[in-house]
Formats: sequence, C-alpha cells, structure tokens
Amino acid sequence: MNFNTIFLTSFRVLLLPVALLYGLVIRIRNWMFDKQYLKSASFNFPLICVGNLAVGGTGKSPMVEYLLYLLSPQFKVGTLSRGYKRKTKGYALANPNTTALEIGDEPMLFHMKFPQIPVAVGEERLVAIPQLLQDVPDLQAIILDDAFQHRSVNAGFNILLTEYSNIYVNDFFLPTGDLRDERRSAKRANIIVVTKCPADLSFERKQQIIRNLKPRADQKVFFTRIAYGVPYHIFNYEDEWLLTPRVEVLLVCGIANPKPLKEYLHECTHTYYQQDYSDHHIFTIDDLNEIKEKFDGIHAKDKIILTTEKDAVRLIKFSNELKSLPMYVLPIRHDFLFGEGEQFNRMVTDFIRNFRYKPIS
Repeated sequence: MNFNTIFLTSFRVLLLPVALLYGLVIRIRNWMFDKQYLKSASFNFPLICVGNLAVGGTGKSPMVEYLLYLLSPQFKVGTLSRGYKRKTKGYALANPNTTALEIGDEPMLFHMKFPQIPVAVGEERLVAIPQLLQDVPDLQAIILDDAFQHRSVNAGFNILLTEYSNIYVNDFFLPTGDLRDERRSAKRANIIVVTKCPADLSFERKQQIIRNLKPRADQKVFFTRIAYGVPYHIFNYEDEWLLTPRVEVLLVCGIANPKPLKEYLHECTHTYYQQDYSDHHIFTIDDLNEIKEKFDGIHAKDKIILTTEKDAVRLIKFSNELKSLPMYVLPIRHDFLFGEGEQFNRMVTDFIRNFRYKPIS
C-alpha cells in the first residue's frame, strides 16, 4: 500500500470546491469564445495544433517530433511553442547559439534534432505567428505545440492527445483531477489520439474506449504506444549502447510522467537506480555532483547513466563535466496501433495540401 498516493488522493478530494470554481471559470471562458464575446483569430495559413485537456505528460513533444519527421520532407514546416520555464520573454526564433534557458527544453529538443526547421517560441501565439511568418516567409505550415486550450488562435487542424491510463472522460478539473479544460472541448479536435497504450491493446478494448469518448461522426480516434529507441551518447549520436539485462542503469529523470519509462527499464535491464527530479528541472552543478556520486556508488562493470531527451537538453551545458561519464539518451516515439499510422499521416498531409481558408462565421 502506497500511503503517499493515498494521502495525495485524499488531499485532492478535499480541494473539490476549488476544482468546481476552476471548472466554472473555464466553462464561462469557453462559452464566451463560443458566443464570440471573446474573439478567436483565424489565419489564411495551415496551422496544426497539438495539445491535450489535462496537465502532465500525454506525449505532446513526441507527437510534434512525429509530425516533423512526417512533414519536413514534403513541406517547409516550422514549430511554435510557449517555451515553458524559459528565462526569457516574448517572441524568439532559435539560432545556432540558442540554449534551453532561452527557449525552453522542448523547443530546444526540436531545434537540436531538426536544425533545418524553424523553431520559435512566444507566449502570445496571436502575435508570434505573424512574426514567424515574417521571419520565414516560405513556410508552408506551422505546428503549434501545446496550444489546444489557447483559443485566441483558431487552428485549422487540431490533434488532441489523451493518456490511456487517464482518459479525459474519466478525469475532473484541477486540483481534484488533472483537467485544465472541460471535457466537451474535445469536440473541437479533428483527431483524438489515445497515447501510451499497452502494446497488446485488444480490438474490443479499443472499441470500448471509442464508445466512452463519444467522438463526432467526423472525428477519428487513433491509438499509440510508446516505442523506445536505442540509447545514444549525449554528445555523439553515433555512439549507441544497447540495453541488456547485464547493464546496470542510473536513471536521471525530470519529466511529468516517468512511470512508462521505469516500467520499460524494469523489463529490459537487470538493475536500475533512480535519481528523480521535478518536471522541467533546471540542473545545477550540485545536481551533477549528486549524479556522479550516485553513479560512482554503483559497483558494476557494465553501467551507464540514462536520461530522457527532454532532460538531455538541460544537461548538455555541463559538457566538460559530462565528457568523462557514460551518459546516454533514450529516444522515444509514437507507434500507431492496429495498422492505422498511414491513415493518420494521410489526414495530416491532406490538410496541408488541400488547405482552404475558412474564417470563423
């Protein structure tokens, strides 16, 4: 029995009045947008929004990466993010000297993995979109990262993610639950993706989830699982290390939901140790010394330090200190179940190819 979990759940239930008040505010805000008392701006340009209704990790960053891999060979595409927990304000376009502190860890990850793709940040997307189009006038599409609840911009194509273990129809408003938007907002999505599913998800369970979601007739529901790649050295993509039962791993992790990652390590390694940090943690030299001390305490011949790609972009600033350590990065991607990946790809690419401007009536 996990008493910490029981205490946290009980505490969140006690905050139900706060959750009800928060939900009322969200409903009023959405109603005002629906009635156009608050205005949403449309752009005569293909905007693809990736978002969710809940806080926490539903796989938005890997979905943006998936879209970049899919679209960049065919279109000139860019990304626009808020730049969560960066140390700067306003609009910024990544350049060769940009750091994670300037644009945030997720945008920095996109910039490092796709250096040829324009990566921009800006809290006010309504202002940042025209700035990005001015800076990169030959763009053919923009991917809006984590923008579903930001209704000041009306994206032409919305991809809504919901986690298999916490589907939004079973959730409640913050702080009692994890919802930051109301469930009926899902009706604005073109596509709903149920993420982090078990690899052996049955067809019957799939159909049950779809019935619970009650999508519109024109909404398509997809299902994905987490697929991990081969770990690569933090400073050398070509230096890979295959995880085997004989390898002992120190996991350095500061992400919203590390549970699937820890389950994966439990399956493929004999022993692993944890050094956990909060989501979007800004690493310090003291943290690095703590990591090194814990790693030195592992008495095994075959041992590595393993971290996530989002954590790696906040660790590479310690290049001198890390060069002597076997620190590897575990890549992650979405893998579509039931052979439906091509249908998803076609829906996204057709949106860009067949784009027609539809102003809000």
